[in-house]
Amino acid sequence: MKKTFSILSIFILLIFSNLSIKSCGSREDTVSCFPNTPINVSLNLNLPAYNALNYDNGWIYVNEQQSGTRGLIIVRVGDSFKVYDRNAPHICPDNNTTLEVKDNIAIICPKDNTKWILRTGQPEAGAKTSLPPKTYPYSFDIATKVLNIYY
Repeated sequence: MKKTFSILSIFILLIFSNLSIKSCGSREDTVSCFPNTPINVSLNLNLPAYNALNYDNGWIYVNEQQSGTRGLIIVRVGDSFKVYDRNAPHICPDNNTTLEVKDNIAIICPKDNTKWILRTGQPEAGAKTSLPPKTYPYSFDIATKVLNIYY
């Protein structure tokens, strides 16, 4: 009886320990491992460093203080902007999961080569996830050309 109880206890323990392991394969799974840091960035598009954002399809990396754990990718899309977190949305962060812009048309995860469309954030055909990169709200003052990003 004691042996049966021990085997049953171990079996139950294994089941519960497997339930608590996160695979980070969906938005719900990555919530526990996706860095949650404040975003508070103000960019004056009159400055030369941000000139690319004055033109449709222009993009830049932002790695300033309070721009997340890995920085941001900001893209001009017509009269609006897309502000993406550089952490890959589909896997837990490690040394090789910082998103990069490729050929001015795609965002790529160097770890597994998953790609998203730069202008929309939609996964490209054959992507290993259906999750888009995390985006942040912004406000843009057209008169002063100041872009504020916050979260």
